[in-house]
Amino acid sequence: MITVGILALQGDFAKHAQMIEKLGQRPILIRTAEQLRQCDGLIIPGGESTTLLKLMKKHALWDAVLDFARPKPVFGTCAGCIVVARSILGTKQESLGLIDIDVQRNAYGRQVDSFIDAVDIQLNGTMDKMEGVFIRAPKIKRIGKDVTPLAWHRNDVILAEQGCILVGTFHPELTEDSRVHEYFLRKIKANLFGICRNSI
Repeated sequence: MITVGILALQGDFAKHAQMIEKLGQRPILIRTAEQLRQCDGLIIPGGESTTLLKLMKKHALWDAVLDFARPKPVFGTCAGCIVVARSILGTKQESLGLIDIDVQRNAYGRQVDSFIDAVDIQLNGTMDKMEGVFIRAPKIKRIGKDVTPLAWHRNDVILAEQGCILVGTFHPELTEDSRVHEYFLRKIKANLFGICRNSI
C-alpha cells in the first residue's frame, strides 16, 4: 500500500485524503517533518498560499519538504501549485522552486469569480474531457522546456509535470473524477521502482 502525505496546515486537505482512501491507498495528514518521513509522496493542497508558506516555516516543514521532494513525488494543487512554482509573478513571495513554471496568483479574480468548466486532459496519450473546479485559481504563465503540459482550459495550461513533480491550478479533489489522483499514484509507484526522477 502506498502512503500519501497531505500537507494539513491549512486549506483543502480533507478532500484529498478522502480521494486517496477511495483509491485504496493510505493518506497521512502531515503537520510535522517526522510524519512526512513516513510517506511515499506528498500532496500540497489548495488554500491561501501566503498563509501556507508561513505555516510551513513555523512548523519546520519548509526544508523538510525541499528534502522530501529531491527523491520523491509532490503534487501541488491551486495554492499548492503556487508554493512549488519556480516564481510567483508580481510579488516577492517565496516559493519552493520545485518545477520550472511561473504562476500568477488569483489570475481569474476574486472568490465570486470562481467557476466550474470542462477542461481537456491528456494523461495516457489520449485527449479527454473532465470537470475542472477553479477557486481563486492561479494561472501558469510560463513553462520551462522540461515541463510537460497535461491539461488545458481553453488556451491555459492547468496541469503539468516535470520529473516527479505534478501541479494543477484547479481542484480535482472536489469532483468524483479520480483520474488525476490515479495519475499521481502511478508517479509514486514509478518512483518506488526507480523510474521517476526529479531534476531539482
